[in-house]
Amino acid sequence: MRSLLINPVLNKEIKLRFRSFKSFLGILFYLLVLGGIALGYIYLDSSNSPGGIVKPNESQEMFMIISVLQLGLILFMTPGLTAGTVSGERERQTLNILLTTQQSSTSIIVSKLVSSLAYLFLIIFSSLPLYSIVFLFGGVSPNTLISVFVIYLLTIVTVGSIGILCSTLIRKTIVSMIVTYGVMLFLTAGTAAIMLFSFQMTGYSYNANPQPTNVVAYICGMFNPFAVILAELEPNAANEFADMTNIDFSLFISFTFSYLIITVICLLISIKKLRPKMKPKRG
Repeated sequence: MRSLLINPVLNKEIKLRFRSFKSFLGILFYLLVLGGIALGYIYLDSSNSPGGIVKPNESQEMFMIISVLQLGLILFMTPGLTAGTVSGERERQTLNILLTTQQSSTSIIVSKLVSSLAYLFLIIFSSLPLYSIVFLFGGVSPNTLISVFVIYLLTIVTVGSIGILCSTLIRKTIVSMIVTYGVMLFLTAGTAAIMLFSFQMTGYSYNANPQPTNVVAYICGMFNPFAVILAELEPNAANEFADMTNIDFSLFISFTFSYLIITVICLLISIKKLRPKMKPKRG
């Protein structure tokens, strides 16, 4: 376990990532954008409300906007940081040299994943002071904040594992990034479209009691991080989704287990496919 977390590959990747001025400049602009949105929302609400007071329900709306926006930025940034980790080594013709070292395939894959996602983890945790602004006005519980950050971390690790898998299986970095973004688009827009289509096919009606069980819509919601984070932020939306699918089980729990399974499968395939199989020659 120690060799997975402390090894030359991880040390090199971390140094290259965090010794660059562009990395910290990116964090600065990221926080400026989120902070500008939060402060702008507070300014508009306080100027329109009597007495200049931000109510708890308005603070909750601001928290939802920041959370959904940050999730969108995470989904946009993660494939770009992970989809070229292995294929980039192959294009620079340094992968064969890396494979001849004493580092195991597991150590190389885990190091590439950790070094690529460490920058995103830093961005996520650096945004915690912005969320503290919301707690000044109430309306959001600490449990909700913890659930949102767990969704962030699971999404980062899973999408990052998918990017590592595509980078291992596909030789070209551009193609690997396109495929990773395609999978990410399916997990968001694709599952949402299938969910709406399944409701139409099952004949959902507000007047029907009980509603027909819609397993397809529940599975799509389970894999869609936007649906899960909205269900955690808005309990009424979670209850309505349970009534629409006729499945009263937490989306958050299903999301957690499904994304962990996807992560493990992607990493195992990446580890197995990293080293080329040497077939013995006949004769």
